[in-house]
Amino acid sequence: MAATWWRPPHPAEQAMHHSLTVLGLVTLLLVHRRWRVPYPSMILILIFLALHSVAARWMYSYVPYDDWTQALFGVRLSEFAGWERNNFDRLVHLTYGMCFGPVFFMALRGRWAALIAVEVVLSTSALYELFEWGIAMTLAPADAEAYNGQQGDMWDAHKDMALATVGAATGVAVTWWWRRRAGVARV
Repeated sequence: MAATWWRPPHPAEQAMHHSLTVLGLVTLLLVHRRWRVPYPSMILILIFLALHSVAARWMYSYVPYDDWTQALFGVRLSEFAGWERNNFDRLVHLTYGMCFGPVFFMALRGRWAALIAVEVVLSTSALYELFEWGIAMTLAPADAEAYNGQQGDMWDAHKDMALATVGAATGVAVTWWWRRRAGVARV
């Protein structure tokens, strides 16, 4: 997170996004002090926070992944995939589900752990989208667009929640399969 603050292009907006990162890190530390967070869960959480930190630096909508793929592979990802918008925010929402679904699944016990883990991701995604709606209602339109990164897509919130849910279902299924294959009793 600290590295993303080197000459930030949008410092005020980055600070708004990182307020949630700081809240997440403080929550993680408090939870870890009370209950030992397993190493794989910690890695998954930090992967998500790293992606979020990169996205926060460029306000999600302006992450220069096309420049990166052009430099690395000689092709612009958006042109290759036929995208008309910057989809880094979609990647972060998908990653939220893929990282936190397994974390919740591994923390829960019982027959319904997989379903509950996916539902927790879906419900927290919905809460975040409601938070973004609150931002849109209170900030000036240009500031709200800069924070929310909808890029003119009226279905942005729906797609974000759907991607997080698909990511959670995928992450939980892979974790369930991996644990079952490894012979872990709690699956």
